[in-house]
Amino acid sequence: MTTRIVTDSTAYLPTEVVERHGIEVVPLHVVVGGRDHVEGRDISAARVAAALREYTIVTTSRPTPQVFAETYQRLADEGATAIVSIHLSSQMSGTVEAARLAAADAPVSVEVVDSETIGMAMGFAVVTAAEEAAGGADAATVLDAVRARLEPSGVLFYVDTLEHLRRGGRIGAASALLGSALAIKPILAVRGGRIVPVEKVRTSSRAVARIEAMVVEQVHQGGHVVDIAVHHLDATARAEQIAADLRRMVPGSPKVSVVELGAVVGAHVGPGTVAIAVSPRPGEPLPETPVPSEASGS
Repeated sequence: MTTRIVTDSTAYLPTEVVERHGIEVVPLHVVVGGRDHVEGRDISAARVAAALREYTIVTTSRPTPQVFAETYQRLADEGATAIVSIHLSSQMSGTVEAARLAAADAPVSVEVVDSETIGMAMGFAVVTAAEEAAGGADAATVLDAVRARLEPSGVLFYVDTLEHLRRGGRIGAASALLGSALAIKPILAVRGGRIVPVEKVRTSSRAVARIEAMVVEQVHQGGHVVDIAVHHLDATARAEQIAADLRRMVPGSPKVSVVELGAVVGAHVGPGTVAIAVSPRPGEPLPETPVPSEASGS
């Protein structure tokens, strides 16, 4: 059997990773000022950030079922005997629904997974799926590996303003923060597929410091080695500093990547956003930290 892996452009996997693992990426669309663009192909995150700053109307749309149907057919023609299709939270987009509609009539078995998350919290699971498939695993084994990776994963993020989330209708329970939005800097999380408020702080520097501390606490509590990605939109310096901090602070010597958010998520969170995706590695416990011994004669 040959199992192929499909995801969507909001995983924000680097191009070299996609090519190395043979992952199929179905793009979402971004409409800027009435003009349709394909994420990852003909519009950059910088263009979206500039449009948002200019108060240009920016909206997003899911891939159509037809696009998924064509993708599944092509992979079957290339020799796939099963497909695992992993996508961003159904609470944020209709992408999962479109994939399921196409899967119903696909020429091979297609398992569609609602990741209930976004960005590299999903992307790390997609890579795990591709690695399992490359090793000859069947679809059921790949699914087990994906779910084991997704379940403990999470995303924490900070936005300069809640306005963009409000406009896009993605704010959910965090809407309670709008009344005091000018006085606070919200820390948000993706939980159960939705964006929810976690804490409120007064400054961006405190928000970043608090998110870093929460990540360290999460890793200690989970007890497993993690992969981390620091996402951002038009906030490279801040993201690089957070990545450097986490490499130093998080146990287990994690690999910490800096990955810019693409146009679709960027359109909803706005410039200045930073997000930290944490994905534990099941079966890889943190190394024990040696307990310092007391100095002799003290």
